[in-house]
Amino acid sequence: MSLLYVPAYYAPADDDVRDLLRQHGAVDLVTNTARGLMATMLPMVWLEPSSTDAGWGRLVGHVARKNDQWREPALGEAMALVRGPDTYISPSWYETKRIHGRVVPTWNYITAHVYGDLVVHDDPSWVEDNVRRLTAKHEHDREPGWSVDDAPTEYIAGQLRAIVGLELLIGRVEAKFKLSQNRSSADVDGAIDGLAREGKEEIAAAMRAAEAQRTGPGEE
Repeated sequence: MSLLYVPAYYAPADDDVRDLLRQHGAVDLVTNTARGLMATMLPMVWLEPSSTDAGWGRLVGHVARKNDQWREPALGEAMALVRGPDTYISPSWYETKRIHGRVVPTWNYITAHVYGDLVVHDDPSWVEDNVRRLTAKHEHDREPGWSVDDAPTEYIAGQLRAIVGLELLIGRVEAKFKLSQNRSSADVDGAIDGLAREGKEEIAAAMRAAEAQRTGPGEE
């Protein structure tokens, strides 16, 4: 049973969800604990499952040692909120606004709710591997870039002692790509043009891709 409201026309293909998990920056990690809900925004890297594994793999990251979320055991599943681009959509961009005026604003977005068991790694070697993995993800195309080895060894060792690793073993993923799939092609084209004029090319490109994939508009 899905806990996220996802009309059929907003349900993405698994390959699109995988692309989101590969490309995302930071997530909101939420756990239910004996002290109540706890949440931390943190960068995480998706470790894809092997070719023989039908699952969703793992999300790995770290938090400050002083952050109590890692100390408080999660009651049941933990959840990571993974987001893509999002934006306001003005009805002034729609062709149907000129035809009959029965249009209202909305918000387009890409999101995935990732659920699983949370494992804590209070292990310097594990944490260092994770830091290097995160750094490689975000520095690989920078010139000049930065490497963990650019900093003094003693300094890095001290920084590693101040953080604790987290690993979300993904059990299921619920995703929603709300990209105006419920609008006519003329309305979608108008919204894409409006977003392009505002420089919001990332979500405009996602809407173009969704429009190319769909077979027709759904219901509101």
